Amino acid sequence: MQNILFVGAGSMAEALLQGWIREQVVKPGHIYVTNRSNKARLTELQTRYGVKILANNEKIAHMDIIVLAMKPKDVHTSMEQLRPFIANNTIILSVLAGIAMETIQVGLGERPIARVMPNTSATLGMSASGIAFNDVMTAEQKAFFMTLLNAVGTVVEVPEDQLHAVTALSGSGPAYIYYVMEAFLAAGEKLGVEKETVRALMTQTIAGSAAMLKRFDEEPATLRKQVTSPGGTTEAGIRVLDELHVKDAIENCVMSAEKRSRELASGK
Repeated sequence: MQNILFVGAGSMAEALLQGWIREQVVKPGHIYVTNRSNKARLTELQTRYGVKILANNEKIAHMDIIVLAMKPKDVHTSMEQLRPFIANNTIILSVLAGIAMETIQVGLGERPIARVMPNTSATLGMSASGIAFNDVMTAEQKAFFMTLLNAVGTVVEVPEDQLHAVTALSGSGPAYIYYVMEAFLAAGEKLGVEKETVRALMTQTIAGSAAMLKRFDEEPATLRKQVTSPGGTTEAGIRVLDELHVKDAIENCVMSAEKRSRELASGK
């Protein structure tokens, strides 16, 4: 069993380690966590999942995989602290938005590097992840990472440059869905429907719609038209969405997120 160190202990780190432990692809005793200063957070993860807190930097040399999960702004400082202790055969898995493999290689030396953009649904084994590998990664190592990420959802290998788009689409995607749910809850309140009733109805509606897209080989537009009767309630609602250019707003939302990912990659 390989030893895995998470550098950074935020929501994405927790989502991954929780998913791996739940699916039994990694045992808790082989997962270590560390961060810059929040020791209470490390203790929380240790208590909740049975993972280990990194006792000292010398332990870093015994790690088979290091997961970079700190804030992007802290990556250079963290790599400076890791480099004196990291072993030559340690593999890097980065979940950092916008930080290129070339940057990681400069910071930590030439070694197998994977970049993945999961989302927080990994907690439930339902992440949508894009992953890219550098040329040093072997086929066996790639297969291992695909197994790790498939354990927490769906993973697709993409060229590294496309991870900016993956970040904007599925990485940030849950926040967009939650944003829409906020609007449904607000509308339901105005219509006098209990909040929990709206939540139950719309959560199932979103889940059901996603299941329809996954099961049937139909375009979203086709499924939408099947629900939209001429002169009916759905058509009235869609008309307002068209008048407010909601499709354009969503496209611009994703484009803006993709642009920000590229800015982060360039150090802006």
